[in-house]
Amino acid sequence: MKVLLAHNSTYFPSLGGGDKSNRLLMEALVERGHSVRVATRVEQFGQEGHDAMLEALRSRGVDPDGSDGTGIRYELGGVVVRVLSLSPHLRGFFQAQIDEFQPDIIITSTDDPGQLLFDIAVKAPNARVVYLVRATIAVPFGPDSSMVSASKTEVLKRADATVGVSHYVAGYVREWSGIDAIHVPISLLEDTRDFPLLGRFENPYVAMVNPCAVKGISIFVELADRMPHVQFAAIPTWGTQIDELAAMRQRPNITLLNQMDNIDGLLRQTKVMLVPSVWAEARSRIVLEAMSRGIPVVASDVGGLHEAKLGVPYLIRVNPIVKYKPSVDASMVPVAEVPPQDVAPWYKVMERLTTDQPHWEELAAASRKAALEYAANLNVLPFEGVLESLLRKPKKQPPAPTLRPALSEEKKKLLALRLRQHNTAAKPDSNPWLPGIEEVPAGRMKLFCFPWAGGGALPYRAWRDKLSALACVVPVRLPGRETRAAEPPFERMGPLVEALLKEVRPFLDAPFSFFGHSMGAGISFELTRALRREGLPLPVSLHVSGARAPQYRLNHVPPPEPSMRDFIEELRRLEGFPPSVLNNPELLKLALPALLSDARLYRHYAYEAQGPLDLPLFAYGGEADPNVTAEHLAAWGLQTTQTFRHSEFKGGHFFLEAAQAALLSTLKADLTLASQVR
Repeated sequence: MKVLLAHNSTYFPSLGGGDKSNRLLMEALVERGHSVRVATRVEQFGQEGHDAMLEALRSRGVDPDGSDGTGIRYELGGVVVRVLSLSPHLRGFFQAQIDEFQPDIIITSTDDPGQLLFDIAVKAPNARVVYLVRATIAVPFGPDSSMVSASKTEVLKRADATVGVSHYVAGYVREWSGIDAIHVPISLLEDTRDFPLLGRFENPYVAMVNPCAVKGISIFVELADRMPHVQFAAIPTWGTQIDELAAMRQRPNITLLNQMDNIDGLLRQTKVMLVPSVWAEARSRIVLEAMSRGIPVVASDVGGLHEAKLGVPYLIRVNPIVKYKPSVDASMVPVAEVPPQDVAPWYKVMERLTTDQPHWEELAAASRKAALEYAANLNVLPFEGVLESLLRKPKKQPPAPTLRPALSEEKKKLLALRLRQHNTAAKPDSNPWLPGIEEVPAGRMKLFCFPWAGGGALPYRAWRDKLSALACVVPVRLPGRETRAAEPPFERMGPLVEALLKEVRPFLDAPFSFFGHSMGAGISFELTRALRREGLPLPVSLHVSGARAPQYRLNHVPPPEPSMRDFIEELRRLEGFPPSVLNNPELLKLALPALLSDARLYRHYAYEAQGPLDLPLFAYGGEADPNVTAEHLAAWGLQTTQTFRHSEFKGGHFFLEAAQAALLSTLKADLTLASQVR
């Protein structure tokens, strides 16, 4: 095979683990008899950058075999390398490499986040294109991404194969983009037969590579402050900024070391390796390198780091980055908004590892054993197999152009949501809290419907025709969603109920009932009790859905706020939560503010015991709801002195979508019964 690597970064000398991994992968393909070329670049274009690269190569024993008007040519490990250095025209340079080399396979990766080279690669008429995902921050989809783009995601679907550096990464790609990514080893090591045992308890440093915001420098620096008796060392690389260098230089127990081609130069001085990343690390090469030399690694439990650690302690939870600013730093890395971190668990582990020698030795031995066993089976053959299989298949063709491309259902929903959020001024609701309330004929029965967390009024509008014979459906729209997206949402139950009491007070002159699902059940219950306290008319009936009886929250103490990742995973566990939202980054991004505020509201909601309500009460639930059981529903019976019954339906927490027909049939019967009781 003829393989061309599009490397939109420095190939050699390596500035990061991904650069080194790409180099070793290409050299392994050469050893298997394939012809490999790399198209790469320097950090800074121009004569100065060109000369610096020549000097860097010659100082490492690499003799360039020529130069032309664009850059440098040399060979390393059997790989032919073409370096763009004198000209900034990267796309033209890469196209020239394709035309000259005529590759069978073009390998691209996330070191090209702007898709400058990928876009050219997929247009090559015969070459199959492979996309390597080494960093989820650099893909245009999902919660780890620094810049979500549906259009760029669609472009990536033109790759003939997408390969993730870890199972975590491959799963992330499949989940958030729909691309059928696979995981095969692409982060190879040097010859594992000669890995020296470098770990010593007497080694001077707790070390970190590439200390910067996304890699957890805040944890590293605070540990140094808390442990002045311990010596720390850092090797600044591509991510470290000037202010971060200054902060480390201010600490007398932090030593800054120069970058080195051979990582053993650092590892032979390292007692413990710290990897406190606060972004979703794809795998982290340094973890395996340190462990293979018998050095304990303490890493954060994010992304693919649990895979890299191979089951050996320690993995420590962090508060991961969930948001990036629309800017980049001096290294062209997206600027992250790093949340506060709890250093206490890190300090506890580090205090033990730096003082308890028997424990250190046990962990060091376990680390080396696990790493060497893994490395013994690490080779290029699975990746080579992927490339060979592609050549037996036709190249993926671009979609046929259409004058009016059809929108997917998810994009239709996204477009509709955006139009509703941005065109409020053009078509405002006469009543933003109770849309359509003025259309209810005088004296007609009203059914006020309260939303679940993150929900709005729109889902309930589909009920209007189906319940029109019994009641006029009046959906409740809370601040922070749909046409009220710009308004700050409520985060506590008390103030929200007070506001709702004011809004519904003018419309209590005719019979009405309340329906609420999940969070909406709690709101409708507390609003009913507020009406009773004020001596105002009560609902004909109260219908609660997908919620435990409130007495389960007696003396409730709010739990800690979950991380963004845990929060999204909890949404995923709620069977029936709209996949069109969870699996569409742009929809999720729009929905998250209201979801987070509503979750905060319900997390802090505590029940205060009062007498039961004097009205019929009906409770509904999903048979497969993991959080609300039949027992939880039955307990609602203690909240009424009148008729009570509960019903279960097929489905999970959001059964009201999957079993809508059955639910509305039961709701009609219950409304009829309640009106007869009244």
